[in-house]
Amino acid sequence: MNYLLIFCFSLACIQGCSTVVPRENLFYPLANGESAEQVKIVTIPLPVVAASPNEGVTTGALAAFLLHNSRNEVTSLVAPQINYNPNFGTTYTLYGAFYPHHLRSAEINLSRSTHVNEDYEAKIKDLTLLDGKLETNLFVYHFSDGSARFFGLGAGSSENSETNFAAVESGFTYSGGYEIFPDISIKLGERLRKVRIAPGAVDSVPSIKENFSESDAPGIHGFTAHAQKIELLFNTLDSPTMPLSGLYGRVSAEVSSKALGSETDYFRYEVEAKGFVPHDKERRFITAFRGFYSQVTNSATPFLEQSSIGGETSLRGYGRNRFIDSAALLFNLEERIRLFRWNLFDVNADWELAPFLDAGAVMSALDRMNGHDFKFTPGFGIRAVVRPNIVGRMDIGFGSEGTAVFVGLGYPF
Repeated sequence: MNYLLIFCFSLACIQGCSTVVPRENLFYPLANGESAEQVKIVTIPLPVVAASPNEGVTTGALAAFLLHNSRNEVTSLVAPQINYNPNFGTTYTLYGAFYPHHLRSAEINLSRSTHVNEDYEAKIKDLTLLDGKLETNLFVYHFSDGSARFFGLGAGSSENSETNFAAVESGFTYSGGYEIFPDISIKLGERLRKVRIAPGAVDSVPSIKENFSESDAPGIHGFTAHAQKIELLFNTLDSPTMPLSGLYGRVSAEVSSKALGSETDYFRYEVEAKGFVPHDKERRFITAFRGFYSQVTNSATPFLEQSSIGGETSLRGYGRNRFIDSAALLFNLEERIRLFRWNLFDVNADWELAPFLDAGAVMSALDRMNGHDFKFTPGFGIRAVVRPNIVGRMDIGFGSEGTAVFVGLGYPF
């Protein structure tokens, strides 16, 4: 519980200021057509305390610059930061999130550590084309994650088999979706992923290549995945980023072929459903739930391309990708309770408590599921929500291998 004390202490230490800058002195997307002539900028310096089972504890500091439009909504967030982690050394990061329109957004992340880790990402989402009927998404990235873990394939992989490696990845994902009926759309996507497995940054854990071979972990010497996807979606959510009510459903099929440069041939099938149910007019109590199933058809598929559970958006009592197999089944349930609304430097933040229960299992196929393989993770989250775009959260999950703490941005689902 030391993480909770540090998190609460950090919030109590917040100091900042509010200033105005002429719009003409700011370039797009910091300022846009919805900005006032004098753009309000709230500056909040913050201590950084982040934690996860794979990475350990990271400490540092950041300065968050929140830029507002003429309706006093946050439309841009720029956050330079410097952190220290025993495994990665000192990390310098510049993060930016931009919302020039309620149906258009962009994110960038530029980060480099003194040991192993680096991360360069750009993400764009646009729902304004063809009168809102066409949604386009582009994600381009290169990163090296020296905290990655592998325990072996299957639900029975042992905690004692833990190994470490650095996943060095480059690629892109692009998709375009078109609304064919009200609330129903079809989406086509293209994905390229190049992965190199390198020595990790965690010296206390054996390297993956010391304990596993290609037969144990397909793709251990690196791989390329080039895949095409088709999805059918149902969506009645009241917000694309921070919904308070509505339902969402997705069915997808993806094919990866050697003929197009992939390491192996395989199909991936996924089904996802989630919903948000408010229980009062003020929407102070919202039940959020999700169910997800993924199946990969070829057991020789690289291990990082197979189905997995574990991590901050999945099974929150375990580290990222803790359990890996051909298929994965996951359920999430949480109650998002708004405790109070706090106005800080003219920014309204909703503070939420979110008790949750996650349950999931991996298997070779759904018809071979064993109930004893299910992992259950009760826990709770603390969230600071600046609508319509920003969520800061800490989730604490209690798994069979110990307590996992995740600190980051955005809702888990």
